[in-house]
Amino acid sequence: MLRVELRDRIAVLTLDRPERLNAIGTGTAGRLRAALAELHDDDRVRALVLTGAGRAFSAGADLGEIESFTRPGQFRDFVGRLTEAFAVLEEFPKPSVAAVHGFAFGGGLELALACDLRVAERGARLGLPEMKLGVLPGAGGTQRLPRLVPPAVAKQMILTGEPVDAARAHAIGLVNELAAPGEALRTAEALAGRLAAGAPLALAAGKRLVDRGLGMDLEAAVSYERETVSVLFCTEDRVEGLKAFRERRPGEFRGV
Repeated sequence: MLRVELRDRIAVLTLDRPERLNAIGTGTAGRLRAALAELHDDDRVRALVLTGAGRAFSAGADLGEIESFTRPGQFRDFVGRLTEAFAVLEEFPKPSVAAVHGFAFGGGLELALACDLRVAERGARLGLPEMKLGVLPGAGGTQRLPRLVPPAVAKQMILTGEPVDAARAHAIGLVNELAAPGEALRTAEALAGRLAAGAPLALAAGKRLVDRGLGMDLEAAVSYERETVSVLFCTEDRVEGLKAFRERRPGEFRGV
C-alpha cells in the first residue's frame, strides 16, 4: 500500500496500489502515519517526497471501501482516519514534496495539499470531483485549497468538481514547479534535495512560522517570528552556516 525508500537524505513514500490507481483507504492512511512516525527522528532523512506507482498519483479515496459502509458513522470514521494522517504529514517537521503525475483527484489531491510543496508533470490533472458524487471533499480539501489559491478559484474547483491541468495549477499557485512528462519524481527529488541541504532546525521552524503565522494577526506573527529566530541564533548550525558562507562552501548542518 505504501513503500518507503531512502535515497541520500530523502525518504520517497510511494502509494503502491497501481491496480486501484492508488486509491487511499484506511490501510494506506494507517501505513502513512506509521511511516511518518518511523521517519520523525531518523537523522538520515531531511525531506520527504510522496509519489504514486503506475499511471497516476492517486484517484482519491477508496470507493470500494466506502461502498461497504452501512452506517453514517463508518464514513465519518473513514474520513477521520484520512484527515488525521494528512494532518500528521502537514505537521511533520521535515519538508515534503508531492510528485504528481497522471492525476490527483479527491483524497489524492487532499494528500498532495497536505504536503509543503507540489510538483506536477505537464498534462497532469488535479481536482476535487466529490460534488459530482453529491458530496464534498472531507479530508481537508475545502480548507487547504483556499489557503493556497484565491478563494474564488477554490470555490470553482470545489463547487463544479472540475479539474485543472498542471499548467493552470501552476499559474494559480497550487503547483510550485512543472515537470516534463515522466519527470515528476525526478523533479520533486531535485527540489527535495535543495530543501534537505538546509539546517534541520531552521527547516522545521520555517514550516511552523508560515503555517501557524497564517492563523495569527500580523503583530502576533511577527513577534512569534522574532522569538523563533532568536532561538535559532543559539544553535551550532547557525555558527556553521555563517562559517560556510564566509568560506564559500555548502553548510554541513547537523540539526543542533
